[in-house]
Amino acid sequence: MSCPYPCSHEVEQMCCVTKGAKHGPAPVPEEGKWVQVKQVTDISGLTHGVGWCAPQQGACKLTLNVKDGVIQESLIETIGCSGMTHSAAMAAEVLPGKTVLEAMNTDLVCDAINTAMRELFLQIAYGRTQSAFSEGGLPIGAGLEDLGKGLRSQIGTMYSTAQKGVRYLEMAEGYVKRLALDKNDEVIGYEFIRLGQFLEMIKKGTDAKEALAKCTGSYGRFTKEDGAVKYIDPRHE
Repeated sequence: MSCPYPCSHEVEQMCCVTKGAKHGPAPVPEEGKWVQVKQVTDISGLTHGVGWCAPQQGACKLTLNVKDGVIQESLIETIGCSGMTHSAAMAAEVLPGKTVLEAMNTDLVCDAINTAMRELFLQIAYGRTQSAFSEGGLPIGAGLEDLGKGLRSQIGTMYSTAQKGVRYLEMAEGYVKRLALDKNDEVIGYEFIRLGQFLEMIKKGTDAKEALAKCTGSYGRFTKEDGAVKYIDPRHE
C-alpha cells in the first residue's frame, strides 16, 4: 500500500505488516456518558481551572461550559493585576463560539488567562470535568452560580505584619467594615457589607442608608456581650 506522505528510502523498502489492534481510544466520562473522544466535537463538559502569569503577579480562574466541542459559556475572574481585568474583558468576547482546540491556540491577551485555558483543556480532553457524571451536563448559565447573589467574585483579601498583626479586608460575605478585638487585642469577629446586594438595592431605588443597614452583617463574636472590647477599621487603624 502506497503512503500519501513522503517516506525515507529505508521505509520505502520495507514490506507491509497488517495492524492487529484496531480498538479506539479509552472512553472518558462526559456528562453522564462514556465517550470515545476521536475529534473535537466529541468533547463536552463544564469545568474550572486556574492560571498565572510568568512573573506570578496575578492569577485567573476560568470557567468554561463546553457542548459538542464548542465553548458556550465562559466566566473569567482575575486578581492581583490591573491590566488583567481588561484582558479578561477581551477574552470573554473571544471565547464563546470557539472550539476548545481553537481556544487553546488563541492569544487570550493575558498570560494568566492563557495558562488557565491550558489547564482547562487538559481537564476537558481527559474527561475530568466537574460535570463528568452529571447526566446531560449543566445548563448554560451554570457558571454564574459560582458568583452567588449580587454576581460578584468571592474574594478573600487579608493583610498582616509582624509589627501590627492581621487585618481582614474582604471575605466571602463581603467588604469587611470593622474587626472586633477581645481584651487581648485578638480578632474574634468582624462586621461586613454585602456589596453586591447593597449596590443592587441602590440601583432599584432603595435609600443608601437603608440599603447599607440591610446589607450589613457580622460573623464570630462581634458583640460586646460576646467578649468584644474594641472595634477597629482594618483599613485605617
